[in-house]
Amino acid sequence: MKSATYEVTTMAIIHVTPENFDEVLKQSDKPVLVDFWAPWCGPCKMMGPVFEELSNDYDNVVFAKLNTQDHPELVGNFAVQGIPALLLLKEGKELDRIVGFLPKEMMKQKLDVLFSKL
Repeated sequence: MKSATYEVTTMAIIHVTPENFDEVLKQSDKPVLVDFWAPWCGPCKMMGPVFEELSNDYDNVVFAKLNTQDHPELVGNFAVQGIPALLLLKEGKELDRIVGFLPKEMMKQKLDVLFSKL
């Protein structure tokens, strides 16, 4: 049976596509944390559940996912060279990024620091 780790997400997470790219990443009235991932990436599969759990902890930030395999044309806009990569954007501009997998508690600590600067 195929794992649905990245196919099923919470309602709080938006999937970024070419059709909603501008609306989600550039026109949001809140900062956006984007998870750049791919289905073949082992660390991305580990990050998926952590990202989903953390999306429920923050009301002041939009959580979004961008599948780099399905939408490589969108990746070049942000010079993402390694995944998983979490980019914090405001009005389409990058404020910060975290590259690589971190366990939930370590990720939460990093996000708390990042989000406190908003």
